[in-house]
Amino acid sequence: MKASSWLSALPLLATLAGLPAAAEHTSNWAVLVCTSRFWFNYRHLANALSMYRTVKRLGIPDSQIILMLPDDMACNPRNAFPGTVYSNADRAVDLYGDNIEVDYRGYEVTVANFIRLLTDRVGDEMPRSKRLLTDDRSNVLVYMTGHGGNEFLKFQDAEELGALDLADAFEQMWEKKRYHELLFMIDTCQANTMYSRLYSPNIIATGSSELDQSSYSHHADNDVGVAVIDRYTYYNLEFLETQVRDLSSKKTVGDLFDSYDYEKIHSHAGVRYDLFRGGASEARSRLVTDFFGNVQNVEVDGVSGSDGRNSTLERDLRALSKTIAELRKRAGKQDTSEEAAATSKMASSNASSAKRQAVVAPVARHTIQSAKPLTDDNWWLKKAIGATTLAGCALLWGLSSYLEP
Repeated sequence: MKASSWLSALPLLATLAGLPAAAEHTSNWAVLVCTSRFWFNYRHLANALSMYRTVKRLGIPDSQIILMLPDDMACNPRNAFPGTVYSNADRAVDLYGDNIEVDYRGYEVTVANFIRLLTDRVGDEMPRSKRLLTDDRSNVLVYMTGHGGNEFLKFQDAEELGALDLADAFEQMWEKKRYHELLFMIDTCQANTMYSRLYSPNIIATGSSELDQSSYSHHADNDVGVAVIDRYTYYNLEFLETQVRDLSSKKTVGDLFDSYDYEKIHSHAGVRYDLFRGGASEARSRLVTDFFGNVQNVEVDGVSGSDGRNSTLERDLRALSKTIAELRKRAGKQDTSEEAAATSKMASSNASSAKRQAVVAPVARHTIQSAKPLTDDNWWLKKAIGATTLAGCALLWGLSSYLEP
């Protein structure tokens, strides 16, 4: 089999090798940021920790969560319950607990560090736990809470993150292929103005309040002495805790946004869909677990979707199987013909030798079978079979991780 014979199979192999690129996202990450310090901002830290608990409950590991807390309310001398943080006056759940991993703490929570985190502009000395190691197959949830105003968010009452700064950071993420789809949520006064400047693709944005509106706290704990959670975050958590109990939930982002009610939140929560490919309908159809859950457990239906992805994979797999079978068949035929020729030649040689030895004297002898020569044709054939089989194995391994429920 000449090299030109199997080179015709390369287009199929190239197509199959590129198939995983058409798959959905392969990892989920969460960036949870509280930007306020001081005891009277207890609720902002509780907001972030509540989201932290929820994404961990739905399977995102600490290695894929970046948690930024400017103050340690659990160890504050004013805390009547040392070592704990609660988001409800009944104090049923300690948000601080034993499993919390804070990646940026205290004065590490700055605008510069936040932007460097998103854009990966950090030095080699930065540990992996403080880096957002995403790629173009990663879905990213960015949740922020604190004090803000018209197109700015305060960081620890010392500096501000502007809406344009945030927009440019997201654009750098897109250009560097650091996300597949991104959900931006912000709970602060005039929060919706913070996503007004975004211009990068594949972003869904939502905020707690419109221009000139405040973001209100939900309730206070009299023993703690301050408000313990904001209304917007409280009702997001209520939906997530009651409607999205595990990764099998089919609740969508649209269902979550439809749950927003002015009578509950006391401000007009906003949503922005126009940056998302396919617009509002595609954005609203995304599962909540596509951003809040662990992608390894997201169910993928076996029925072909609107893009025909699964049926295309099946056709290509069948074509690959046929190619491998054909190459093996040709290899078998060639091996058979070569063995027959070698046997015939050996028989002829043995007959001649027997005649010569019969004239001289009968002598005991042993027939040694010579090794088959490795011709150029046979070498190319073996290489083709090996390359095709390896490509098939790599494809099946990738599909198993993609299609596995």
